[in-house]
Amino acid sequence: MNLKRRCAAAAAVLAVAGTGLLGVQATAEATQHSRPQAAKCPTLTVSEGWYGDNKARLQRMVDQYGRCGEGARKGGAKPVATFDWDNTVIKNDIGDATMFWLLRHGRIRTPERGDWHTTSRYLTDPAATSLAAACPATGATLPTHRNTACADEILSVYGEGTTTSGKAAFDGFDHRRMEPQYAWLAQLTRGWSTHQVKQFAAAARKENLAAPVGTEQKVGTGKVTGWVRYYDQQRDLIRTLKKAGFDVYVVSASPEPIAEVWGRGVGVDARHTIGIRNVTAHGRNTAHLKGCGTVRDGDDSMITYIDGKRCWINQEIFGVRGAAAEKVQPAAKRQVFAAGDSDTDVSFLRDATGLRLVLNRNKNELMCRAYENGDGRWLVNPMFIGPKGKKTEPYPCATTGYTERDGKEGPVRRTDGSVIPDQRDTVYGTSTASSAS
Repeated sequence: MNLKRRCAAAAAVLAVAGTGLLGVQATAEATQHSRPQAAKCPTLTVSEGWYGDNKARLQRMVDQYGRCGEGARKGGAKPVATFDWDNTVIKNDIGDATMFWLLRHGRIRTPERGDWHTTSRYLTDPAATSLAAACPATGATLPTHRNTACADEILSVYGEGTTTSGKAAFDGFDHRRMEPQYAWLAQLTRGWSTHQVKQFAAAARKENLAAPVGTEQKVGTGKVTGWVRYYDQQRDLIRTLKKAGFDVYVVSASPEPIAEVWGRGVGVDARHTIGIRNVTAHGRNTAHLKGCGTVRDGDDSMITYIDGKRCWINQEIFGVRGAAAEKVQPAAKRQVFAAGDSDTDVSFLRDATGLRLVLNRNKNELMCRAYENGDGRWLVNPMFIGPKGKKTEPYPCATTGYTERDGKEGPVRRTDGSVIPDQRDTVYGTSTASSAS
């Protein structure tokens, strides 16, 4: 490794571990020198964990577009900031945490007529057969807290997308609009009211925040993650953005009531939370989902996932309806800032006109676009807790980094159709940060 690359790697280690005094000092200096109005502008206060000049660039964005900046919008329109939730604002996954709680407490209702196909239009016959065999209908709810075979089968279909025997559990969906495993959690809340789902989520939240970092819990016969933490850095960023006059939204591929419960912990209310929405009947969830753009309620073919996140943002935040909601909007009707960690966030991140913050979880398409950084607006940061180490092989941008609508893999392309070359992983963490809480 040459001297330049050794220095870059050392800087990454220091920034992630929180002991990088030089990195913190450089960030502080950059912020100070670019902020003539610093005394009256909302200021980021958490320095630990930010890579390179990311904190300074975020501060400059706040200063530019916020209430005391020259880029502040006139006429009362607030600049918009959109955050993915799981592994972006927190470490780990609130959908997973809630699913595990539902299984441990026997809160999943028996499917209508005992037919598992009613829980998802994309569920395969082998999956429906396996679920029926493992989960015989013995009452209104499934005793997954006692029936470990049933819990194991549901968990495999949800978590792996396969039956316990390895057969595909879902097919026939648009891979740029739908992740049926994520949608299935919302669909399995059928029969419960929104208030009840929030109670389940709150119970799971309490357990996962109280559990020590690294805790595992038993679900069925297996062990799964049993802890969640808010990122102090993202709490600070959201607080600063709101104080500066930004309209801050959470846009999650978890069910909306669950995201609402967790969002309160960073000051994001229900009105500013967008997630998977169930169609309701008589005050209770059905197994059908709300639609967006040209997708009607009950079609169950688009959720807040990749291009679906763009649609829901356009529809719910900017008031764009119909087919137009599925398309990229003019700059005045797009978010200034976006933050995400996965390929599910690619579309709404690309739409951001100011900065795009990416937490590196080694996701191919996202990291291809972030590392290429064609317009200079992408910021890459290691995860603040338990960051990924360096990916040894380049990201396969030129060959298989992109997932097509039919699920096939292809090259990652720029807006003009040209192919992004393979990218090397340069912003990563070390094991020293994995013990953070």
